[in-house]
Amino acid sequence: MFNHRSQSLGKLYGIGVGPGDPELITLKGYHLLQRVPIVAFPAGVGDKPGIAEQIITPWLNSDQLKLPLTFPYIQDDALLNQAWQQAAETVWPYLQQGQDVAFVSEGDVSFYSTFTYLAQTLQKLRPEVIVQAIPGICSPLAAVASLGIPLTIRDQKLAILPAIYAIADLETNLHQADVVVLMKLSSVYEQVWDVLQRYNLLEQAYVVERATLPNQVIYAGLSDRPHLHLSYFSILIVKTQP
Repeated sequence: MFNHRSQSLGKLYGIGVGPGDPELITLKGYHLLQRVPIVAFPAGVGDKPGIAEQIITPWLNSDQLKLPLTFPYIQDDALLNQAWQQAAETVWPYLQQGQDVAFVSEGDVSFYSTFTYLAQTLQKLRPEVIVQAIPGICSPLAAVASLGIPLTIRDQKLAILPAIYAIADLETNLHQADVVVLMKLSSVYEQVWDVLQRYNLLEQAYVVERATLPNQVIYAGLSDRPHLHLSYFSILIVKTQP
């Protein structure tokens, strides 16, 4: 049961707004997004809006407060924790005043999402805060829809790996899974290409860059593409069985 203090607080919502196409937000996410007074999102780089902000722009009202939060694209735990702490402290005063805040994230909020770190940090600092997640369409599902192929069928085993952390585990997963998905591939693409070449899987591999956006690019078969220069939002799908 919630205490009286919790009932007077605003609620933190995490809304997964899909992979890029603004129309792929769920109806629940859309209605909630239009209702909350404050909408937070990861700040873009430089003067450019981030992907999540671009997705939701058509659905926002002019009287809503837009709250960009800075999350650096690094692997330094100390700096990341500092950013999550700062984001939580930025959001908290609005919740404390009884205002609901929606944090939007591309894809789904429980799938390799910045929202997880914001919510966990905020709950650690303020245990009384109430958090609710609204699921969204994640990028592997969007990518296979763009390719026109199923992600899995029948008894196929699926492995989804964050590419930058998973190079050492890639060969093991190629042995154990029927379908392997690598998220955010760009920085390790050439290493991945070498592994796929050794296993004769290049013709059974697909790369989808910026899935569902107007500038989406698809590469089907990678044999002649050892040096692709990909954007951050690129995903690899490998069918390990013909």
